[in-house]
Formats: sequence, C-alpha cells, structure tokens
Amino acid sequence: MYRITKEFHFSASHQLSHLPADHQCARLHGHNYVVVVELAAAELNDHGFVRDYHELAPLKRYIDDAFDHRHLNDVLGHDRVTSECLARHFYDWCRQRLPETAAVRVSETSKTWAEYRP
Repeated sequence: MYRITKEFHFSASHQLSHLPADHQCARLHGHNYVVVVELAAAELNDHGFVRDYHELAPLKRYIDDAFDHRHLNDVLGHDRVTSECLARHFYDWCRQRLPETAAVRVSETSKTWAEYRP
C-alpha cells in the first residue's frame, strides 16, 4: 500500500461549554491547528502518484475560507468541537472528493493528536 500525507494549518477559537465551568476548555480559547490528511492506494496512477499533491488545493481553500480565524462552534454549529470531531469532519469532506482518503489527524498542540481512520 502506498501512502502520502499533506499538512495544513489554521488558527481558530472554540469553547467546550458542556464541560464543567472550572475546566480550562470550557472557557473561550484558541489553537493553532494542524491537519494532516493521509491518502492511500494499492497502485499508483499513470503519473506514478497516489494523487498529485496539487489536487489537495481545494482542501486548503476550504480550510482557509471556512475555518481559519473563525469560531469553530459557529462553523460546525455545535458546542462539542473537539480535535476528534474535526478529524472526522475533515475526513468526511475529503473522502467525498478524494476516494483515496485513508485518515485525518488533527492537532491542537505540538503534543496532542486526534485521528479518524475508519
């Protein structure tokens, strides 16, 4: 199996208001998010790629237009905007457009990662 990844970055705020009031994530706060999309294929295409990295440009535009410097609770329309939720959201978005999508990882900090991989 061949696998490729591409990394994307955005900054945004969120609030996990369903958590206890004394939990730090219950307060409005922000992160510099990192999103890593993994594509996989058993065979390479005629150009020798799983997929040309340039074909991921629509994801970059989507992230820049809909997520960067936004309040994620408003973007996704609910108050449980966790890294896990974002990983699933970006996986579903990518999978509809890029059938080779195998997984998406999202990081809020340099030490924490969440991944959605069916």
